Amino acid sequence: MRKLELLAPAKNLECGMAAISHGADAVYIGAERFGARAAAGNSVDDIRELCTFAHQYGARVFVTVNTIVYEDELEDTQQLIVKLAEIGVDAILVQDMGVIEMHRVAIENVGHAPMLHASTQCDTRTAEKVAWLRSLGFTRAVLARELSLAEIKAIHEAVPDMELEVFVHGALCVSYSGICYASQHCFGRSANRGECAQFCRMKFDLIDADGKVIEHERHLLSLKDMSQIDSLEELADAGACSFKIEGRLKDVGYVKNVVSAFSQRLDQLIEKHPEKYCRASFGRVEHHFQPNLKKTFNRGFTSYFLNGRQPDIASFDTPKALGEYVGHVKEIRPDSFNVAGTASFSNGDGLCFINAERELVGFRVNRVVGNRLFPFHMPRGLQPNMALYRNNDEAFGKILSGQTADRRISVSMEFAPTADGFSLTMAFTPHATEQPLTATSTITFDHQAAKSPQGDNIRKQLLKLGNTVFACDNVDILAGAEQWFVPSSLLADLRRQTTESLAQTISDYHAQTASASIPTAALGEESNARMWQPAYGKFTYLYNVSNHLAQNFYASHGLPQLGPAMEVERARQEAIVMQCRHCLRYTLGYCVKYGGQKPTWHEPLSLRLGDGRRFRLEFNCAECQMNIYSEK
Repeated sequence: MRKLELLAPAKNLECGMAAISHGADAVYIGAERFGARAAAGNSVDDIRELCTFAHQYGARVFVTVNTIVYEDELEDTQQLIVKLAEIGVDAILVQDMGVIEMHRVAIENVGHAPMLHASTQCDTRTAEKVAWLRSLGFTRAVLARELSLAEIKAIHEAVPDMELEVFVHGALCVSYSGICYASQHCFGRSANRGECAQFCRMKFDLIDADGKVIEHERHLLSLKDMSQIDSLEELADAGACSFKIEGRLKDVGYVKNVVSAFSQRLDQLIEKHPEKYCRASFGRVEHHFQPNLKKTFNRGFTSYFLNGRQPDIASFDTPKALGEYVGHVKEIRPDSFNVAGTASFSNGDGLCFINAERELVGFRVNRVVGNRLFPFHMPRGLQPNMALYRNNDEAFGKILSGQTADRRISVSMEFAPTADGFSLTMAFTPHATEQPLTATSTITFDHQAAKSPQGDNIRKQLLKLGNTVFACDNVDILAGAEQWFVPSSLLADLRRQTTESLAQTISDYHAQTASASIPTAALGEESNARMWQPAYGKFTYLYNVSNHLAQNFYASHGLPQLGPAMEVERARQEAIVMQCRHCLRYTLGYCVKYGGQKPTWHEPLSLRLGDGRRFRLEFNCAECQMNIYSEK
């Protein structure tokens, strides 16, 4: 039986706890520094509190230490990893290979360390690289978002003992993660340092070698958001064990809604195949609302490359959130308009439309009368029959701001008399194929005959579990127990002692199964690093080496002549700034390989920003890849 994990983003402690409460099996969160979202840092104390909260459900906490690390940051990074080991973090996500040495130091200093997960920033696309990472002590690889089901399955079959994590929802980077330097090149803000300036969301002209403008001021690199909620079974069957939701900059409402939707769907999958799969953590979630992925931030959804190339993965008109389609504009008056459709509206809703110039226009509804909407200001360009979208649902937002879920661990109880008092045993079975975890408490009390049967009161007092993570439907009272008088206060003490004991037992079980130390391979161990990376040739900055530990690491694996990362030393020649599976030839209908028409332009093509800077496109058809080069 394979454990399936729903992995949720945590901008902060509040989001992390909400994710667990709404059904996540694990969360990933950034520390104060060195996570790939510079704007989403958290203190070690907050991460410790999140670990305590998550571990009571057998859920795990992963911390992102997935930036490249500068030389003068090595000591601080080492101290952080040691602290994370001390507070019981379950894994760290890593990009910089110099961190492997720091991980070893943490094991030596603390006696254990979090597991190593290879971040998506490691650009993991092949079985060869996954096998290589496994040989280094990594227990999980976060696969590139661009991979298809067939590619994921092939990796799993080649390296079956490696956990594979796949993205299933959220924003998409157009470049393979870890191989994007456009933000650094143009603005001095490194994507590998968590400071991406969103180059891919900008407007570009597409021009050919003769200067002909093929597309004018379009968001040619801006992709829709991914959603694979309808493909969880296929992903699990292909070998994925962790389903990752993107969004460490998203608010708590987004986390509640998306986690709930995916958790419910994952439960349905496990109910369908109970002999094959189970959830990675414990507890039954009762949701108090109906999740709807269309009602929180999205740019429109795509399955990306999961089932091969698709023509509709990009969002050329806008990089902003469209939200859900709610109808089309019918009649327009000077101060209002009405909508043809079935949606209902609320005062304060945020709506938007694409105008005749193919630009997104947003506005807020001031007043609603039936299907007639009165905006605060009538938006320019609104015309009859235009499609209307809602990117802020006021009523849904109010629902999400309240108590929207409860998570409880189902237990059984057995109350029995002892020679000199009473005992209470609580039992919980983590997974169907595992032995139950139990906790028993006893209390001394003289047996005194009761004037009436005590069963109802025993059950009433012992089932008061509201302030714990446990839930129980019935108490098994053994023969003879009901005849003795048992004070309610004694029952309350017995219940408290047993629940605390079982909580500790679960915590100990989690520590043994989820947070075991994983020793790393020794530096200098023979391995063929060339097996897992494309031929980068002269572009050795693509290995992202920014400190001497990383340099030593690659030298020990057969690559002694790597140049420094672009963040350390700007490339002196024309440089690759992006590698993309997204291809403008294909998307515009000019890929002959996929049945498109023969291009009418003269290549090479270039992207041009509004300030005149140009970027050459290279179509590597052998790899089915589009490379983007900076100007010389």
